[in-house]
Amino acid sequence: MTSTASDHPLLPWLALREAPGLGPVRAWQLWQRLGPGLSCPERLLEMGVSEAMQRHLLAPQQALLERLLAWCRGGPGRHILTRHHPDYPLALNQLPDAPLLLFVEGNSTALNVPQLAVVGSRHPSYVGKQNTQALIPPLVEAGLAITSGLAMGIDGLAHRAALDAGGITLAVFGSGLARCHPKRHARLAGELVEHGGALLSECYPWEPPQAFQFPRRNRIISGLSLGVLVMEAAERSGSLITARFALEQGREVFAVPGARQNPQACGCNRLIQQGAKLVNEANDVLEELAGFSAAAVKIHETATEQSLPYPDLLDNVDSEATAPDVIAARCQQPVHEVLTRLVELELAGWVESVPGGYVRARRS
Repeated sequence: MTSTASDHPLLPWLALREAPGLGPVRAWQLWQRLGPGLSCPERLLEMGVSEAMQRHLLAPQQALLERLLAWCRGGPGRHILTRHHPDYPLALNQLPDAPLLLFVEGNSTALNVPQLAVVGSRHPSYVGKQNTQALIPPLVEAGLAITSGLAMGIDGLAHRAALDAGGITLAVFGSGLARCHPKRHARLAGELVEHGGALLSECYPWEPPQAFQFPRRNRIISGLSLGVLVMEAAERSGSLITARFALEQGREVFAVPGARQNPQACGCNRLIQQGAKLVNEANDVLEELAGFSAAAVKIHETATEQSLPYPDLLDNVDSEATAPDVIAARCQQPVHEVLTRLVELELAGWVESVPGGYVRARRS
């Protein structure tokens, strides 16, 4: 099939995307009802599509198609994914307002790897930087890809920490992929692709960054992911928009708390007040995702169950107070050894000391 063929499969999708006043929800509904029949006037008439909308849907899009195909040919690993493409991310495709088209550069199969969105301030504090660098590696080791927006601050730090940990990371642009923003992260974007990640956007590749696109791209960041981790955010922060999208989409929301004197922590503290999961360590994220999807259960097992300390002892500590001598009798070990190990486990957060003995902590 030639790139100028009048029946190119991308043409109906471009017609929907170019139709003025037609958002992604209504456009997807039309596609589900009509599919390729969008290019047939008789089918549009049968479905009751207005004459004005028919004119827009039947307008020629060959010039736009040619430009897009030229972009695809301009470099390796460039893809245009429709909502029917097998590589279109499944998690995102479940949303009614998912983009009709995704422009991707890099490993398109990475879009369906279990992902955690990590967002935060463009001007993080020293503590915010430290938290990002400390929390990302164990999340990557557990099997999560890290998704963010390539912005200055926490976004860039999250991508860098994931790469340094040998993981996969994905960046969602608020501009076209040929217009990297900010420009100083162009090298980081290239490294991200080289190491098995992907860049993606719903904007045409040549579109410059525009203010209204960035809140819209936040719904993609959260929609791709199992949950959103807000590292550090002020009271009025774009990161909180991503968190709101996550809640609307049924995703988990996590936040790292901060001192009340730190204005960059106010947004995170507010999220925790409103029900976001407080995160002190990576396992706080992993244990919450364990019940969230089949993929996350596997992640949780990799991160914790394979490395349980003293599993024979832990198996005999109940969720209600269990006396040390009872634990020792159950696991057939000397009481003094059991007491020593219980102290170690309490310091590591696996058990808690309570009146009457010990109980299993949530971590275990």
